[in-house]
Amino acid sequence: MTASRMPTTAESAGGTPARPDSGAPTHRHVPTWLAMLVGTACGALIALQSRINGELGLRLDDGFTAAAISFGSGFLIMFVVLCFWRPGRAGLARVVQALRRNEQGERVLRPWMVLGGLGGALLVASQGLTAAVLGVALFTVAIVAGQTVSGLVLDRIGLGPGGRQQLTLSRLIGSVLTLVAVGWAVSAQLGGEVPIWMLVMPLVAGVFVGWQQAVNGRVRAVAGSALSATLINFLIGSIALVAIALVHNVLAGWPSSYPSEPWLYIGGALGCIFIAVQAALVRVTGVLLLGLATIAGQLIAALAIDLVLHGQDIALSTIAGTALALVAVVIASGGFARRR
Repeated sequence: MTASRMPTTAESAGGTPARPDSGAPTHRHVPTWLAMLVGTACGALIALQSRINGELGLRLDDGFTAAAISFGSGFLIMFVVLCFWRPGRAGLARVVQALRRNEQGERVLRPWMVLGGLGGALLVASQGLTAAVLGVALFTVAIVAGQTVSGLVLDRIGLGPGGRQQLTLSRLIGSVLTLVAVGWAVSAQLGGEVPIWMLVMPLVAGVFVGWQQAVNGRVRAVAGSALSATLINFLIGSIALVAIALVHNVLAGWPSSYPSEPWLYIGGALGCIFIAVQAALVRVTGVLLLGLATIAGQLIAALAIDLVLHGQDIALSTIAGTALALVAVVIASGGFARRR
């Protein structure tokens, strides 16, 4: 069944063109190459965040608490920033208005479109639970596959703020190659001591990261402020992760001690930067291209972290899978087509 076209942010949920009375400011066009370059830098931040949150989860022996600390600190940072940033507060008011039905009974934003934080929550939880065991490189390749396939589908159905984008042969080939890459990368772990769920969880998280980018981009377009979209993202994700961590700690017990190194607690700050920039750029690039740029940064930084900073031995299959994933990014990026 062919997916019906989702309304862009220039339209209401009912397909009626939205009036420019939302108050959202317009912004200058950002060149696609620059957006891709910034997206690549953001990908490196994700790899670094994976290393930090994974180590925090390992030290606490509790990935759920590590995820709640990371996301919760991100929410506190954004809350303080918006207390002093009037455009961000005005953006929140526009989002609330967009969630209400207008005189025609339509919404510019549907309620589920503000739930992008759940995708980020799943990513951070998977970092805390699996990244330290898998290593940042293998964890990242699994995230990559989920992001790429998700971006391909979401761009095709038009969920992102830029509307529906064409499915080209190069994009399709690039997406298939990323799946081959993740299979190659994890082949050394199959049948080993690593549980299968640890390999599957980051793959699923990657799928939801693509969805997070799309819906956060819509929220940002309505708000006229990436900071507003980021605060909403962290609010939703923090509620989910704190609730899960509380239940887990009541049942399994609280961490006996907390590490004193400050760098283990900056994962939330890195997430603030990443999510705000992603929300601002997704309208320029589309979900797939932004995901691919992010992926390139993730892969390069992940190998550097495991090889140089962490001194970790990496299986040849993981290195080969990472290289193939980078090739897939290049191929799929060449398939960029203008939005309809």
